[in-house]
Amino acid sequence: MKITSIETLRTEEFANVLWVRVHTDAGVIGLGETFYGAGAVEAHIHDTLAGRLLGRNPLHIEAIHRDMLNLPMAQSSTGAEYRAASAIDIALWDVFGKVCGQPVHQMLGGLCRDRQRIYNTCAGYRYVRSQNIKPVSNWNFQDRNGPYEDLDGFMNRADALAENLLENGISAMKIWPFDPHAIENQGLHITAAQLKTAIEPFEKIRRAVGDKMEIMVEFHSLWNLPTAMKIARALEPYAPTWYEDPIRMNSPQALAEYARSTTVPVCASETLGSRFPYKDMLDRDAMHVVMADLCWTGGLTEGRKIAAMAETYHRPFAPHDCIGPVGFVAAIHMSFSQPNTLIQESVRAFYTGWYNELVTAMPTIKDGYVYPMEGPGLGIDLLPSVYERPDLTVRRSAA
Repeated sequence: MKITSIETLRTEEFANVLWVRVHTDAGVIGLGETFYGAGAVEAHIHDTLAGRLLGRNPLHIEAIHRDMLNLPMAQSSTGAEYRAASAIDIALWDVFGKVCGQPVHQMLGGLCRDRQRIYNTCAGYRYVRSQNIKPVSNWNFQDRNGPYEDLDGFMNRADALAENLLENGISAMKIWPFDPHAIENQGLHITAAQLKTAIEPFEKIRRAVGDKMEIMVEFHSLWNLPTAMKIARALEPYAPTWYEDPIRMNSPQALAEYARSTTVPVCASETLGSRFPYKDMLDRDAMHVVMADLCWTGGLTEGRKIAAMAETYHRPFAPHDCIGPVGFVAAIHMSFSQPNTLIQESVRAFYTGWYNELVTAMPTIKDGYVYPMEGPGLGIDLLPSVYERPDLTVRRSAA
């Protein structure tokens, strides 16, 4: 079997999402995805990678993965090169599963559990849908599209939101109320009044539901170290489950200093590309929960190596997802196949909302758990209507 063409698809409406379809001479087509910088990733796929991949056996996943990242410009980042390799890698695993008639989680080693606990990232329906990817300005929570406008919820009605999530069986939520102040102050400091305002959602949640709700705190790498440590100390009485990406993820030493300053576990990081920076941070006891985004860090091939390495340090694995539908499904397959998966990220405004405008299926999510998808490969495809969209751009490289 050989790769005969590589096709990329993107739309104006969902401008951050890039899909990749890997075509083979056996008629099997694999679907992959990445997120952010769709145009740059598309260019790298066709201008650089296609010539290295066309004509190769798509089942030689490890060899292809190495060749895609064995380039001078692809050095352990989440830039265009790693995003391109991630999307193609996911598509190759989709091909592998379809050829064998098995779901991707089986190809990765099989189920480690019958259901996987999820948490709800409290984004809204239009969060990160636009080209603008700056924190706060991409929140778009003024545009109400349904009952799960959870970003507006955690900023203004965190108590009611926590109660609603519990009613739906979801007992863990992630929020980021410090972001507006980080943007205003360039991450350099936070005033007493700002700190009090940002803590209000935590107070509301604990008053309303006590310790029934786990709270993950996302900081989006926006703070300097002294301010991040100050915020960490102020939040400790509310017993957060983890602090995620409090500072830029480019200094294992600084993150280790942060981790030593607080009793709350540190989760890191969706922003890391490849397994190598994870090792640097694990060696310094800088991270306690290992998070990876499969659409950014090198795909399923790299993701399972990161998860396995985390296990050797007795650290749990928690795949990131606040991106597109194919990446979400790929992360779920990964979660089920790894013995140390703690919890899977999900966004109910996405999987009940815009994901369904784009793909043929979503996994079953019920009472705070996601269940395995059993179709061959990833178990999903793009809807026929995607190919008919007037805002669709398709580019193809063929042998």
